Amino acid sequence: MNSLIDNTITFVKKELTNAEGGHDWFHIERVYKNTLLIAKKEDVNTLVVSLAALLHDIADPKFYDGDETIGPKIAREFLFKQNVDSKIIEHVIAIIENISFKNSLESSIKFTSKELKVVQDADRLDAIGAIGIARCFNYGGFKNRALYNPDIEPNLKISKEEYKKSSAPTINHFYEKLLLLKDKMNTKTARLIAAERHVFMESFLKQFYREWNGEK
Repeated sequence: MNSLIDNTITFVKKELTNAEGGHDWFHIERVYKNTLLIAKKEDVNTLVVSLAALLHDIADPKFYDGDETIGPKIAREFLFKQNVDSKIIEHVIAIIENISFKNSLESSIKFTSKELKVVQDADRLDAIGAIGIARCFNYGGFKNRALYNPDIEPNLKISKEEYKKSSAPTINHFYEKLLLLKDKMNTKTARLIAAERHVFMESFLKQFYREWNGEK
């Protein structure tokens, strides 16, 4: 198992060499660490969650014109070359295909497993708190989006397609996703961590609006 994980880490680092700062190797590493932390308290297949965490953003659709097939294809080909058991491969691919927040905006649940819930929580934890804020503004800058525009209200009933096509100011993303994640955590461990990070984001937003409005 260790050699497989080492090979996967080497592969992911190479593939994401020039990735956007919020979706680079360090994001993967944090999600991997979060996954192992959460998995300690959950009855899950450690190999499945490890591989899924390491490969979940190997080709994030937002950087490939919304194509959600590229990441699973790359991951499948890599795991096949590593002679990973077919059942493990299929489980990992199913996690990659269903982990994202935007897919949760659809009414029908296509796949679920204890392993998906763990990796999903680990990924969502990296989208909130101090790092979540940093990643949010880094991506907003990458897309040349406004920091905030009081005339553009958040879309609180955003659909998956609207979410994928959104070019709204970065602050709106807090209301359309980040502040919703606390209540979407699957595991007790993630819920405890998310609660603290959620409070930090609320504090940040209060300070942001004070500064925006020229208040003390």
